[in-house]
Amino acid sequence: MALTGRTALLAALGSLPVGILAPSWTGMLAVNAPLSLAILCDYALAAPVRTLQFTRSGDTTVRLGDGAEVQLTVTNPSRRRLRAHLRDAWPPSSWLTGTEQAACRHTLDIPAGERRRVTTLLRPTRRGDRRAEQVTVRSYGPLGLAARQGNHHVPWTVRVLPPFTSRKHLPSRLARLRELDGRTSVLIRGEGTEFDSLRAYVPGDDTRSIDWRATARQSAVAVRTWRPERDRHILIVLDTGRTSAGRVGDVPRLDAAMDAALLLTALATRAGDRVDLLAHDRRTRAQVQGRAAGEVLSAMVTAMAPLEPELVETDVRGLSATALASAPRRSLIVLLTSLDAAPVEEGLLPALPRLTQRHTVLVAAVADPHIEEMAHARGTVDAVYEAAAAAQAQAQRRRTAEQLQRHGVVVVDATPDDLAPALADAYLALKAAGRL
Repeated sequence: MALTGRTALLAALGSLPVGILAPSWTGMLAVNAPLSLAILCDYALAAPVRTLQFTRSGDTTVRLGDGAEVQLTVTNPSRRRLRAHLRDAWPPSSWLTGTEQAACRHTLDIPAGERRRVTTLLRPTRRGDRRAEQVTVRSYGPLGLAARQGNHHVPWTVRVLPPFTSRKHLPSRLARLRELDGRTSVLIRGEGTEFDSLRAYVPGDDTRSIDWRATARQSAVAVRTWRPERDRHILIVLDTGRTSAGRVGDVPRLDAAMDAALLLTALATRAGDRVDLLAHDRRTRAQVQGRAAGEVLSAMVTAMAPLEPELVETDVRGLSATALASAPRRSLIVLLTSLDAAPVEEGLLPALPRLTQRHTVLVAAVADPHIEEMAHARGTVDAVYEAAAAAQAQAQRRRTAEQLQRHGVVVVDATPDDLAPALADAYLALKAAGRL
């Protein structure tokens, strides 16, 4: 039996004359028979908690930063009216700081044999699965002097998806893609592109595109137009090892890499290319393969949601072997990883020849914008030392990028806000050059 604050106050007031002889609330109630009787009657009239029935409904997925509503229906099968406080417990990351108390606590007043529905509003602050822990109910008697309390396990899971904030860059990149496809502008010829049609020569056209046989059959000079090849295979590889756990700004590097991967997926599927996903460190953490164009983006979002960086060194040899097995024919392999010198020199560089022999390889990395700010710092001794350290770090990243480029790798090194559009631009450049 739980005593309420009202009970404690009445007990204290009613037992003041014998307070010295009553060292605990139990003793105080023992010397105050009318109050004890009222409390026992109030407890007896409180609706039972164990017989309550619960069902859940509502959202099962939500994008990070958005709100999700989960409904909890409480049925009171007893013959007594339920007057209760209910706490619907979820992990702390299910709400913004300071909003948990208001979001998860509810007041119930349910007549006998009826049901009521309460809504818990979640606003998660991290990706992944958020699972309901337990429902705690405190049922009060009609006088509010005593209460029954119990817990119930009512399972429900809400999957928090990546926010895909780079979606805002998609319209501009689709416009450039339409130019490459020839829907709005002149087609561009590149190595490996497909023949589209013939048209009359216009001053300024590349003379290498002139079709001399067609020109001989007509009075005007004819040129070939080309369009980028479709149905190319793109394998996006997320490095989920320890370097992806480093935080740049407010988010881990892995989250910025995911956002860039989603923008590239949305763009490539619109271009008619096939996109697969592989997340790997010492083992494969997630894989999306062989999905139709209309399903691949949602499948990737769902697969990425529970991914967390693993504090282990990435097995690059195993990663490259898995990537080669996932890409049996010539593909574009986009590796989202770190440009730190040690992991690249000791792990990635020895594995590159196997990848570049059969595929076009693009390495994308998240740069820390704070390093750029430090590089321009002046005015104090500490600022000068910070600038020197930043310049050294930048020079090291440039050297690492140059090493990769000498092996034929395309390198994209950008801050979290710029990585997604920069990766999309690199993809469009490769497509325009006919390297896909």
